[in-house]
Amino acid sequence: MTGKDITIRTTDGSFGGYLASPSAGRGAAIVVIQEIFGVNAFVRAVADGFAAHGYFALAPDLFWRIEPGVQLSDKTDAEWSRAFELMGKFNADLGMKDIQATITELRNTPGCSGKVGAVGYCLGGLLAYLTAARTDVDASVGYYGVNIQKMLGEAGSIRKPLMLHIAGKDEYVPPAAQKEIVDGLKANPHVTIHLYPAMDHAFARTGGAHYDRANAELANGRTSTFFRQHLS
Repeated sequence: MTGKDITIRTTDGSFGGYLASPSAGRGAAIVVIQEIFGVNAFVRAVADGFAAHGYFALAPDLFWRIEPGVQLSDKTDAEWSRAFELMGKFNADLGMKDIQATITELRNTPGCSGKVGAVGYCLGGLLAYLTAARTDVDASVGYYGVNIQKMLGEAGSIRKPLMLHIAGKDEYVPPAAQKEIVDGLKANPHVTIHLYPAMDHAFARTGGAHYDRANAELANGRTSTFFRQHLS
């Protein structure tokens, strides 16, 4: 398993990404969609983890149009302020173009089977939902996505498997929003939703304030099984 920074070229310009490759040099692939902190140590560790399990894993720098190369932590107030500032400037429609470009980049990577999934956290959780609706991805997973309830009009476009992990005590997704998401998606046979009743936002972010090992391992295990089912 090796990880390196690469360049993804599109008609809009070039942007960076972190690519972790499986030691076998072949396998399916996963787009790792960042939180509001950029392609930081956590995102890179997630990519490395998928590579260790036999996947190519590519984390695109989705903030490149605002500021390339952002790598913030969740440890200081200043970094939180900067992260929210970047999220406020982020254009999700352009971000989706970049995710599609990342999917295409992976499919063209030597050794890739052609099957590509996506997994995202926080902001990336919303983008994983939109990836299921707007791209040619084969399967998507979203962890505690924020504002999905505002995008339920796109649910009818989801025709590939999507799994959502929802934190029952998410400070950014109140109970009413959670109910909207569940009610809005329950009729779609491609969507699976798991609720973690006692968890707050970012319970799977290793080292984060709300990290919960047991629930993170439960969610990650479900994600692993899901990708094995749909990307093999």
